[in-house]
Amino acid sequence: QVRLIESGGGLVQTGGSLNLSCVASGRAVGGDMGWYRQAPGKTRAIVARISWSGGSSYYADAVKGRFTISRDTASNTGYLQMTNLKPEDTAIYYCNYIGYWGEGTQVTVSS
Repeated sequence: QVRLIESGGGLVQTGGSLNLSCVASGRAVGGDMGWYRQAPGKTRAIVARISWSGGSSYYADAVKGRFTISRDTASNTGYLQMTNLKPEDTAIYYCNYIGYWGEGTQVTVSS
């Protein structure tokens, strides 16, 4: 059993920044960690993903150049640094790790 706890969401103006964190506890072992988001009325979609070593990452086109994913394997914590935020980034952001999901953290970007 793995438990994921996200934090760092909030309300920010257009152009602002937020840093999300995801702490994994329990029987956490190697594997990719990903961030997904779900906006009202839309399906959950991947934002970024990073390999266990951190040597490989993927970004959705909508966030390339603005978001940076990273992780600390020692503390089993994942991060999503979000800059130049836009209103269309407004969503609940979820952490995913080896099939487990966190409860999400709300990100709201005002215009």
